[in-house]
Amino acid sequence: MTARGRIAFDELIRFDRLRCAPPVRTLAGVDEAGRGALAGPVVAAAVVCEPCEALSRVRDSKLVSERERERLRDLIVERCAALGIGVVEPGEIDRMNILRATLEAMRAAIENLSVAPDLVLVDGIHLPPAAYPAAAIPGGDRKSFVVAAASIVAKVARDRIMRERAAVFHGYGFTSNKGYGTREHIEAIRRNGRTEFHRMSFRIREQLRLEWGGGGPDKR
Repeated sequence: MTARGRIAFDELIRFDRLRCAPPVRTLAGVDEAGRGALAGPVVAAAVVCEPCEALSRVRDSKLVSERERERLRDLIVERCAALGIGVVEPGEIDRMNILRATLEAMRAAIENLSVAPDLVLVDGIHLPPAAYPAAAIPGGDRKSFVVAAASIVAKVARDRIMRERAAVFHGYGFTSNKGYGTREHIEAIRRNGRTEFHRMSFRIREQLRLEWGGGGPDKR
């Protein structure tokens, strides 16, 4: 690991340790994936995990390659004290709106933890309803080790769902674009229309401020 990478890892750990003053002993991190996609679910992960040398490459999932995310996800699952996943499908996203759906996925992830945390650190500015004390951490996936770990688990869980659905919904490129508004995906929608796996409430031009033939949004 480079010196810069070591510093980044140490900073993630330091952020969490500053929040572990008594009575807080067990810290959980929560993050989501898929909020800005045109198709597929929004997926949240909640993770209780102690940092260790094997996990020293844990970062915000957007800063890690797909192959490295898969490797780190398996290590996190192997070494964590508890892990919870929450999934809200496109139909529910359309019914309740994306913010409420994201918070519902986070709530479910927290409730699926097998260990009760003393404090939950949630990436973003909104808190899901939860049975445990929680703090909203804007940019938490770049500040907190447990939130960064949750971001990796959530992203890998959603990517695997999208790869599975690509075998059902042909021609939309879900294996590569994961449902985000890439040129390939938008052109497929123009040719073939949307599927039941798409979010019907997402208006492509207005919601994503995307011009036909342009690039996609940040892949959250």
